Amino acid sequence: MKVTGLAIVPTKEAADGFKVTPELLASVLARYSRSNEGIARIMEKVDLDDCDKSIDRILKFVDYGHASIGGLTGGIAIAIDDVSMWLAYKLFEISQMSDGQESSTRYIEMDPQNIPTPDKIGMPVDLAEEWLSLVSEAFACYRKEYDRLDAVAKADPSVVRAPEDTPEKVLRRMRKNYALDRARYFIPFATKTNLALVMSARMWAQTIKQLASLPQKEAQTAAELLRLEVAKTAPRLVKHSAAETSYQEQAHAEHNRSIELLRSRFSTAALDDEVWVDVARSAPPFLQERQSISNALKYRSNRYGYCGTAIRRMRVSFAWNNMAIAELRDLNRHRTGHRFTPCIQAGFYLPPEVDREAYGPFLKKQQAFMEKLIERGEAAYVYGLMLGSQTPFEHSTHADKFIYEAELRTGLGAHFRYAEHLSAVLAEFYKQVPEARDWVVEGTAEPE
Repeated sequence: MKVTGLAIVPTKEAADGFKVTPELLASVLARYSRSNEGIARIMEKVDLDDCDKSIDRILKFVDYGHASIGGLTGGIAIAIDDVSMWLAYKLFEISQMSDGQESSTRYIEMDPQNIPTPDKIGMPVDLAEEWLSLVSEAFACYRKEYDRLDAVAKADPSVVRAPEDTPEKVLRRMRKNYALDRARYFIPFATKTNLALVMSARMWAQTIKQLASLPQKEAQTAAELLRLEVAKTAPRLVKHSAAETSYQEQAHAEHNRSIELLRSRFSTAALDDEVWVDVARSAPPFLQERQSISNALKYRSNRYGYCGTAIRRMRVSFAWNNMAIAELRDLNRHRTGHRFTPCIQAGFYLPPEVDREAYGPFLKKQQAFMEKLIERGEAAYVYGLMLGSQTPFEHSTHADKFIYEAELRTGLGAHFRYAEHLSAVLAEFYKQVPEARDWVVEGTAEPE
């Protein structure tokens, strides 16, 4: 694992402007909020060659509950190389006010060498060889199925649903993605990936605090490395990132509940699709909503358009019983609202194009290994999951954000399984908000 900070420097056009470090920026803006002098006058009082006194004088107030000052540092960019897909998922779940990206499974090396060593993730010593054998077989299943599906797409290009007159270069990419996106369910959740996150010092401190409180060894290692890197940019603010009792106790409780669910619900069978949607449209009696749904939606020319208050004030919670981790990785990155999953395996998804019976021996091997980890209550059980492992997943947000997600994930070029999941949720949403049907642009995920 490697953690690297990326410093932002001014453009040539902004070279003559004020230049501040993240913590100086926070202290200056905090002073700005408590003064009517104007920013230029405040900056005149700062000695840029020795700004520690100015910073310390202001940032000490963070210790007295003024945490918002930590949010004034601007975006601190950190790249995190060679972490498991599980840790990447967890970072996105925790850092709900970040912007970021993760490596796509279409561009990651799928090889048994591309996983953390057992000691780095806290895999029990007596199970290490069995785990290595399992992930090695998982990659072999992936390569076998990818090669087969790639050959299918070459023999019958119609399976990729390419429009007529698609250029050969584009068609080759579509054939490749057809195979990659259907074989990916065999990929171990432990596979290494890279991600980058941008957020304020305040949110970095909270993210590190939560990571440090998790029971997984990899998360605690990441917390230590992130703290060291963020300290180069915001040394005073990152001191608020140590593990704290409330975080530790809740992490412990959530882990125990996940183990309980695994003991009662673990399965390698396919879990049938089931969705749940709850729409809340209540408003205070002194501030009733008077806009119609159609007026709130009809002026948008695409999903980036602005919705009216009838949609923006509507709360929507939606959940699936069977979200494969392959899809969870991306849907978890919609960072509005709150997302929750116990991250268990209640079923195992394989697309219709894959012969499930042919991989029965592999699924039995995964089940036998997982049962050992579950019986012990091991936090490292997450590294025995595959991207086909199906888990419940809930997202709570507002209707404008939900509609954006639904249109995006059913739209042009969307992954076929995203489209199935979001179409099912939209169908339930329309039952409760039928007026929205004429204005929400539900796609068909074509061409893939």
